[in-house]
Amino acid sequence: MKYVCNICGWEYDEEMGHPDSGVENGTKWEDVPDDFVCPLCGVGKENFSLSE
Repeated sequence: MKYVCNICGWEYDEEMGHPDSGVENGTKWEDVPDDFVCPLCGVGKENFSLSE
């Protein structure tokens, strides 16, 4: 599954994770820490939506 930032369009791919933010490959969105922020614009998880 992929989730997209509603502000800047950056995409979180569960398969890829985001190791630079400490989120390992294969980490499901619900398991991403609540303090995760978009690496491009800095908004929180609440500003992401499931990518269609």
